[in-house]
Amino acid sequence: MASCQEFEVTVHTSPGPTCGTYNHLSLNLIGSQGETPPISVNKDDHHLLPGSVCPVLVRASEPLGGLVLIRLHLEARTGYPNLDWHCSRVEVREVADGRAEEGGRGGTEPEGPEVQVFLCDRWLRTADGDVELRSGKLCLLKDETEEKLKQQRLKQLQHQQKLFRWRRFVDGAPSCLDVNSVTELGPNLSYTHKSPAPNLHYLRGFDGRAEAWKSFTELETFFTHSGHQNNIARFVHAHWAEDWYFGHQCLNGCNPLLLRQTRHLPPNLSVTSDMLRPFLPEGSSLEQELQKGNLYLLDYEVLDGIPANVVNGKQTYLSAPLCLLHLNQQGQLLPIAIQLQQTPGPQNPVFLPSDAGCDWLLAKIWVHSSDFHCHQLASHYLRTHMMGELICVATLRQLPEFHPLHQLLMPHVRSSLQINLKARASLLAAGGVFDKACGCGLPALPVLLSRASHRIRYRSLCVPDDLMDRGLDKLPHSSYAQDALRLWNTLHRFVVSWVDLYYRGDEDVQHDSELQHWIDDINTHGFTHDSGFPPSFQTRAEVSKFVTMIIFSSSALHAAVNFSQLDFSLWMPNCPAAMLRPPPQVKGAVTEDDIVSFLPDVNSTCRVLTMLALLSQPATNFVPLCRYNEAIFRDDAHRRLVEAVQAELKAITDDITERNSQLELPYPYLSPDCIENSVAI
Repeated sequence: MASCQEFEVTVHTSPGPTCGTYNHLSLNLIGSQGETPPISVNKDDHHLLPGSVCPVLVRASEPLGGLVLIRLHLEARTGYPNLDWHCSRVEVREVADGRAEEGGRGGTEPEGPEVQVFLCDRWLRTADGDVELRSGKLCLLKDETEEKLKQQRLKQLQHQQKLFRWRRFVDGAPSCLDVNSVTELGPNLSYTHKSPAPNLHYLRGFDGRAEAWKSFTELETFFTHSGHQNNIARFVHAHWAEDWYFGHQCLNGCNPLLLRQTRHLPPNLSVTSDMLRPFLPEGSSLEQELQKGNLYLLDYEVLDGIPANVVNGKQTYLSAPLCLLHLNQQGQLLPIAIQLQQTPGPQNPVFLPSDAGCDWLLAKIWVHSSDFHCHQLASHYLRTHMMGELICVATLRQLPEFHPLHQLLMPHVRSSLQINLKARASLLAAGGVFDKACGCGLPALPVLLSRASHRIRYRSLCVPDDLMDRGLDKLPHSSYAQDALRLWNTLHRFVVSWVDLYYRGDEDVQHDSELQHWIDDINTHGFTHDSGFPPSFQTRAEVSKFVTMIIFSSSALHAAVNFSQLDFSLWMPNCPAAMLRPPPQVKGAVTEDDIVSFLPDVNSTCRVLTMLALLSQPATNFVPLCRYNEAIFRDDAHRRLVEAVQAELKAITDDITERNSQLELPYPYLSPDCIENSVAI
């Protein structure tokens, strides 16, 4: 009879103060030829305490073959609370000659190369049933050498696809996860956002004022208190009415994604060369400036015909402006024509810088108000939040945990599930801020999100393509463009190196069925078939670009469009969330006092600013870009890549800090030390 195999097993509980549990833990060793019966781990004087090590000796009466998996099973202990348990890892060493050394149960950790490490690094619950851990390095399906490990990958995905189902939030927009509460996410997909309370002292006490601001003087008094600690907001307040600063915000404000160069004027913009000649260089013409690439366009056609909200019992109004800007010889981008609706006609005049000051200022305010809706719902919620959730759900459903892209992507997209669930239940729901204070209310939300989704193109999500397509790649004063491009290139080098670790050639990409199912799931539940998303992956370069897009969208882009929004909105006329009078149909009919009557009511102003203050507050426990807490990133090959990208990001941080110190108006939002690794707020 063959002698039995004996194994020293040590079970490591993670060190966090709540990582322990009262529950019973049992384990099985699973080999290529057989498995051991379950054996209790925390019996007698062994407890699953935070940071503890529980040793156990396992005897196999039948040959196991090579050890490939460990099965863990938690059961509640009668009379004690059923607490989740956070397991760090399980280590196993086969004992030579079938004899355990003295101290095998005395807590001595296994040593030497014969130790197999089965990483867990996650919460386990009794509701999970059997949980199987594997050892070794990340790999593609084709590189699995054990049939049981191939089967385990398939079984895990089948389980995940039952657990994580798609739900349609808005017809025509990317799908979301089919859950109704954070509790359903479980401990591994939820998190605690720790944030210092923002200073809302001067925004409180206005709830009862469902009325218009009395004058700009009253708005000034309000801003003096609410904006006095914000340097960027004070700069906005000082310069918001100046044309050069209007153009500057198109490049470096909270929504730098809409401006684009144009060499052909839209046919529905009613301008002529004679009309615009006074605002162009002497001796030049509209046609020449178009050919030189000096004209830029903001087009809010996505808002055309969208139903406007009722706020405080009052009808609000939306417009869909066209705004033409000129890049002058000093490098300033100046607005030179604004048409407030898409359809030209005698009741839709084109406003010009030469018009009466109040007419021109009101036209620019209308553009800013339209930009608020496109920024909040398209640039922010759709392109970062919904994108992150789309990728997260597809990753959970199609890439097993040992797939290298699962491990790389999840730290960047995991948090999107919880924050989006909360947004759908509060900000975007009945009684939320969009319902009660914004021009785009509940009837408009699905229309705008669906339209914006149909207009998304894959190239617009990839920074080098987007900046080139929009003609912003060479503009001298676009800090967003400069910083975004440098960040993209750094992230891209990191991703290329990661992909090259596991895909030895393009044929590995083509034959990775898990990868192909992943992109198919994304396309099925994401954007339209003509969006330009890759229908499948053929090359390592395509995979690297796509993964870079995901990481950038979930980190840097979110930082640019989220953490900037309060700065540009505290002076409310710069970014009104609703307009209470319709767009003017004639010129020369408004005064300064009239302008105030277009703006949101006092209480809705404060409600929006309170929301933006909460959303713009960085967490005290935020994880900076490319800082990974997961154990898998401590593997030597991964660690070297992470250290390299972190060094590059540190150099970018230093350069941005130096640049900003020389600027009257800094652009801090894409400094890597301020960028969170994922969409967590």
